[in-house]
Amino acid sequence: MPTPRPAGRRGPPIAGTIAAAGLLALIAGCAGPIREVTEAELRRSVMDAVQRELAEPSNSPEVRSADRDANVRELRLSDERLAELNERSGPGSYTADASELPLQRDLLDRPQRVVSISLERSIRSAVDQNLSVQFAQLTPAISEAQVVAAEAAFDWVLFADAEFSETDQPNPATATLTPEESATSNETQTYTGGLRRTLTSGGTLTLQQVLTESDNRARDDVDPNPANRVAISAALTQPLLQGAGSDVALATVRLSRNAERSAVASYQAELLNLIEQVEQAYWDLYVAHGALKIQQRLLERGIAVRDQVRERQLLDATPAQVADASARVESRRGDVLRAQTSLRDASRRLQVLINDPDLTVGSEVVLIPSDDAQDEPFEFSLFDLITTAVSRRPEIEQSVLSIDDTSIREQVAENGLLPSLDLRTQIQLNALDDDYSGAYGDVFDGGFVDYLIGIAFEQPIGNRAAEAEFRRRRLERMQAVISYRNTVQQVLLELKTALDLAVLNYRLIEQTSVARIAAAEVLRALLVEKDTISGYTVERLDLELNRQESLASAEIAELRAVADYNIAIAQLHSASGTALERNGIVFDAPDANESLNEDGSRRRGAP
Repeated sequence: MPTPRPAGRRGPPIAGTIAAAGLLALIAGCAGPIREVTEAELRRSVMDAVQRELAEPSNSPEVRSADRDANVRELRLSDERLAELNERSGPGSYTADASELPLQRDLLDRPQRVVSISLERSIRSAVDQNLSVQFAQLTPAISEAQVVAAEAAFDWVLFADAEFSETDQPNPATATLTPEESATSNETQTYTGGLRRTLTSGGTLTLQQVLTESDNRARDDVDPNPANRVAISAALTQPLLQGAGSDVALATVRLSRNAERSAVASYQAELLNLIEQVEQAYWDLYVAHGALKIQQRLLERGIAVRDQVRERQLLDATPAQVADASARVESRRGDVLRAQTSLRDASRRLQVLINDPDLTVGSEVVLIPSDDAQDEPFEFSLFDLITTAVSRRPEIEQSVLSIDDTSIREQVAENGLLPSLDLRTQIQLNALDDDYSGAYGDVFDGGFVDYLIGIAFEQPIGNRAAEAEFRRRRLERMQAVISYRNTVQQVLLELKTALDLAVLNYRLIEQTSVARIAAAEVLRALLVEKDTISGYTVERLDLELNRQESLASAEIAELRAVADYNIAIAQLHSASGTALERNGIVFDAPDANESLNEDGSRRRGAP
């Protein structure tokens, strides 16, 4: 059995080394001029960015309703006359029957197939199927996998290796031994295995065992031979200054988590933008659909007047007047053709966004809207809209995350100003026997114990690289704060622009409606005069053509104003970050354990 080893000798004066290193660290950590921008100042700058924008709206937080003047009273028309004009013109005067649309044959020379679609179906199909959204859906899952990879840096690592060596070397002769007798001839097998882990404190812990089997074939007086040695050790390497602490060790994990949150915010921003695009495309389709019906009615009215002009060739119509009436009709026929193509184009733009497998872009189908545009007044509070946008817009959340990222990097850079002072400690239990079982039985008796403690210090003279890195990270953080303030301003700019457009278009609906009613009344009065006064002239027929075109233009303008109002409301909800809730969409970012099928539907448990 091995005998206990004597008590160890005293080690070097480690306390003095640590004290000297601490003094050098204090000198190296002296503040530079760039550090005059304190944490409190940066936080105050962020808070001021919002408070400054809310200063005036907070004085009037009450809710108000969009209003408009009822200018139709200026026309001095009776209710019966208004009802008659609305039956003859405007959105309510056109049939909703899709079979009556003047559509040409499709690109496959077949009768054009038409499908009605609602706004709700369009939005839900886009959220589920849109390719850009499917692409954006995967980014949070990718970022989450990167977080797991960053956290895995602190997992236990199992390591093992094996070595075999054989030594057969002659040694110089001695007075009693020949070179052959003094030769070294050993056969050694070494097996090493253990666990290693990086600690959140910045250090590294290693638990290891070494099994060594030695066979000395040159000498017979060695005991034991072969010898089996067991060494079990625990070693810790810990930075004391530079690289010490969880704030530095976990910086990559924190940055990865912020990247995941930023990816989720980007996905949410993509959804908000998509919903706004779908609503705009839907109401553009609404305008294209209505404009086609308006142009078709204008063409039919023009044909009737042209025929009347032709009938007057024997009375007072000159060839030039007949040709002019025919030209007006053919021009309107061209407008119908353009309106048909505009409807098809608007349908395709919506089809691309919704990516419905039953309504693909490659299919020869034309979508028409089944929903009517609304012109109900909306209520709003500028103060509430601003506070909602600041708290809900994903772009602002990303700006906050950017500030946090730069703060983390600044913290790491500040730690890099410190000298490198690393502590290394190790304890090792040893045993030797003629077999492994005996050695294992003796190793934990503590008969042979090795101790190691050491410290390493390093400091660049001038420390310029670390100082420059710290200045860079501090300036980047100041940039992130400025970027946050700029993002707040841009969000509020979008919000107030959308609000102004919503108020404007709500008022324009009334203005364009009055203009359309007035144009319809002019045409009605002209037709009444034509029917009641005999002997109307070609000039009056030409005037009728002009009034028809004026009415059609007024109808399209009213149609556009109503659509623009609905688009502005959609933009307002998108700018305030509430478009998802408005459309009943539950925001759910897929995680790393989810993937997408080829058709865009989710499935769990994917490899």
